[in-house]
Amino acid sequence: MTQQRLNLHLVSDATGETLNSIARATVSQFEPVTVNYHRWSLIRTRFQLHRVLEGVESEPGPVLSTVVDRALRSDLETACQRLGVPVVNVLDPVIAMLQDQVGAQATARPGKQYVLDADYFRRIDAIHFVLAHDDGQAQTGIAEADVILVGVSRSSKTPTSFYLANRGIKAANVPLVPSLPEPPGLEAPHCPVIGLTLDAEALIEIRRHRLKLIAQGHGAGHIRQDSSEYVDMDAVKAELLWARRLCTRRGWPVIDVTRRSIEETAATVLQLMQAWHARHDRATG
Repeated sequence: MTQQRLNLHLVSDATGETLNSIARATVSQFEPVTVNYHRWSLIRTRFQLHRVLEGVESEPGPVLSTVVDRALRSDLETACQRLGVPVVNVLDPVIAMLQDQVGAQATARPGKQYVLDADYFRRIDAIHFVLAHDDGQAQTGIAEADVILVGVSRSSKTPTSFYLANRGIKAANVPLVPSLPEPPGLEAPHCPVIGLTLDAEALIEIRRHRLKLIAQGHGAGHIRQDSSEYVDMDAVKAELLWARRLCTRRGWPVIDVTRRSIEETAATVLQLMQAWHARHDRATG
């Protein structure tokens, strides 16, 4: 099948995160398409919109919009009709449904989802927590964690922790190293402990890339193990087996992240957290 090329304009009156997510989710369903994204964020005046329309005219392609200001929306739709490009206001179906259910009109205030409320400060607090408790640091504060991720080096613990922090989850991550004592303080954890693992070949590839970055002076931190063992197939397989047996012995569920994105891993962590709390509530209720 011939590779299709497409200009896709994402026009938002806020940060554009909603449109980015929708565009990624939908475009991924069309494999033979190469998309050239044009991201236009914080579009809140006619002058700013004029720049967008100049861009659409110079590189024509469909427009996805989350602009809520009625005047700007009208200008955008009129201009797109004149240019012969389709425009979709992606929030419209959901807003219309909610208006029917609630019996009230939406406020049409741009960026209203980004407010300095309790949820916002909870996310900031969670990010600070992850920074302080990354890779087994600050063990004394681990009692504040909502979840503890364990796994061998380079098993996606840190990126998963930061993704969870953006959801307001305080995630501590603790490395599992065969040459070191088992992690202290996790015999009777106050929160879910979840192991992350992956295929040995995938792990070795990640570790080799990490060693290359460190050799070039671009990597922070250090390698606890001998670098030859760190990427040796037999040693890595033994390390992964030891870590999985430890998790099994402690009763910690394990997620194989080999073919999972960070988003998918985090979603599974949230499911396991929910299941843990349900069991805990039944046991203590």
